[in-house]
Amino acid sequence: MDRFWKYKVDHLLFWTATAGFHMFTKAGLIESAGMQHFIIESVIRNGLLAAIIYLNLLILIPRFAQRGKVIQYVIWVAASLTGYVLLKNAHDAYLYGYVIKGAWRQDFFSNTYYNFSIAVFYLAFSVALSLSKAWYFQREQLRKMEIAKLNAELDYLKAQINPHFVFNSINTIYFQIDRQNELARNSLSNFSEMLRYQLYECNGKEIPIEKEIKYIKSYVAMQQMRRDENYSITFREANGLTGFSICPLLLIPFVENAFKHVSHYSGKNEINIGLDRKDSYFLFTVFNTREDGKVNGAHKGIGLTNVKRRLELLYPDAHELDIDDKPDSFTVKLALHINDNNATAISS
Repeated sequence: MDRFWKYKVDHLLFWTATAGFHMFTKAGLIESAGMQHFIIESVIRNGLLAAIIYLNLLILIPRFAQRGKVIQYVIWVAASLTGYVLLKNAHDAYLYGYVIKGAWRQDFFSNTYYNFSIAVFYLAFSVALSLSKAWYFQREQLRKMEIAKLNAELDYLKAQINPHFVFNSINTIYFQIDRQNELARNSLSNFSEMLRYQLYECNGKEIPIEKEIKYIKSYVAMQQMRRDENYSITFREANGLTGFSICPLLLIPFVENAFKHVSHYSGKNEINIGLDRKDSYFLFTVFNTREDGKVNGAHKGIGLTNVKRRLELLYPDAHELDIDDKPDSFTVKLALHINDNNATAISS
């Protein structure tokens, strides 16, 4: 069915049926006026109908009707109907009054009611078909979204592990670590808090920015523990980053990619992470160096693709993502349009 709409088969069928029916009803013109005038009549009539139908569907409805400008829409529709009737009346008066020699049909307005009713019928019929098509697409979209939601829930359930088992195991391991090994204990405790955040606090649509920043800090802290002196890691957080929410785990893929990107770089590595706010925008920046000429698969993998898709779905027309991919560095700049104390992504 998607191919049916994609290749405009519906338009082809509509005009084949419309033109065919009209030519069938006007077949008598071949004998009375000749094949030439029969073809001209079919072309003029269906051409004028096509003009007012597509003017209505492609311009008038999107520009006026869908924007609530009812009066302007009615005026333009009336004007298009008037134009159709006048042009068709002129051709009818010529064809039936002078070519076929019907004296009473020489009156310019003799066919007005018929032409007006035909124009109204086909205009209304085309709108009904267009609405039916839109309803079909909307229904299919909702069906696909529902299937995607169910699949996502199923995948989530499959991926779930028993949280109580995990945290009990972590606690067991924590107490088995020698008390003098404070670094290992802190790392395990930090990991436990990150896991708790993912399992229990990221189930909603949005999360307070403070919690998301805390999670990123925990991740950076764990990464710093496993890096040597060749790594320079800077985390800058501006004052006043409170009072708004963002979608959970939206920023961490950029941070993860930055650390993955430098993991095999033999020289001096630099990672800079910045969080700021300017007016109604939350600004997030991640910069990392990389080995000149090498392209790391982390930036080309599904992580970055997924987060781009999430931004398109969750912040349509409310975000700006700029990626500067250079031979020796990689920079991500993200701006999110936010509202104070509002847990809903908005459009700018």
